[in-house]
Amino acid sequence: MTNGPVLIDLEGQDSAPGPDRAPPVPDPGLPDPQGRAMQTVATLTARRPSRLARWFWGLLLAVLGAVLSVAAWDFATGLIQRIPVLGYAVSALIVALLLVALAAVLRELAAFSRLARIDKLQARAEAALAEASLEKSRAVVAELERLYAHRAELDWNRDRFAERRDEQFDAAALFALAEAEMLAPLDAAARAEVEAAARQVATVTAIVPLALADVVAALTANLRMIRRIAEIYGGRSGVLGSWRLTRAVMTHLVATGAVAVGDDLIGSVAGGNVLSKLSRRFGEGIVNGALTARVGIAAMEVCRPLPFGRAARPSVSGTVKRALAGLFGSSK
Repeated sequence: MTNGPVLIDLEGQDSAPGPDRAPPVPDPGLPDPQGRAMQTVATLTARRPSRLARWFWGLLLAVLGAVLSVAAWDFATGLIQRIPVLGYAVSALIVALLLVALAAVLRELAAFSRLARIDKLQARAEAALAEASLEKSRAVVAELERLYAHRAELDWNRDRFAERRDEQFDAAALFALAEAEMLAPLDAAARAEVEAAARQVATVTAIVPLALADVVAALTANLRMIRRIAEIYGGRSGVLGSWRLTRAVMTHLVATGAVAVGDDLIGSVAGGNVLSKLSRRFGEGIVNGALTARVGIAAMEVCRPLPFGRAARPSVSGTVKRALAGLFGSSK
């Protein structure tokens, strides 16, 4: 029997979740946002045309090219016979058009060559890391320096790397130095592009109620984002190169299931946002922005000359929070 109040110590009381930490109660009448626009874009771009479709479009382009060529030749020769001065002028225009078309073809071939150079450099870096070969890693970083030799904004970074590269005596340390000195500013620029694209897709999805407007906005924003990321890392791509790169990124994401909305994405990004609970359009905007960030990070991995090592791979949640900060309110 005691003369004072009895204090009962409840162990773990401080760590017990309160009402403010309870997860939101699901509403059976309102399905969770699924990011349909981004899933549609990924499915469309990753889908490989059938063999019959490729034969059809190839033969159609060949026939149209032959018809247009013969028509242009007949038109120019007939015009020369009737009005020689005008005929020669039109012939000169046709020749100029052919030269421009040839230049465009050469530009596309050069773009494919640059993308292939990045792919080979990345593969050689992964092989050097797997074998822990210092000799191979030095050959890779030498190629990396040649790749960025004409980038004036990286002159200071290359000089710092050149001062310290001989102090590294294993492949991982040498690649870590190259990441810190030469790739760090490029990674920052690529992350800025990803954040801008995620913000644009989220804004259009949330604000524009027109049908298919979110799909078109997501497609154009992702194509531009992937092209800009390739340019940042030195793999400038043309029209066909950008499309091939986009399809490679989307195919990887579809194969790994990364375009499906996971619980971590909804819980950390969309689930805690007040506006996403009040409006399905805002919820779709946030999820589409998050999926765009996933595409951007995958594009960084594809276009980066060196695989992510000691430099941490950007996280989707952190990228989305920075991209959407102040746009739809706090996600906390």
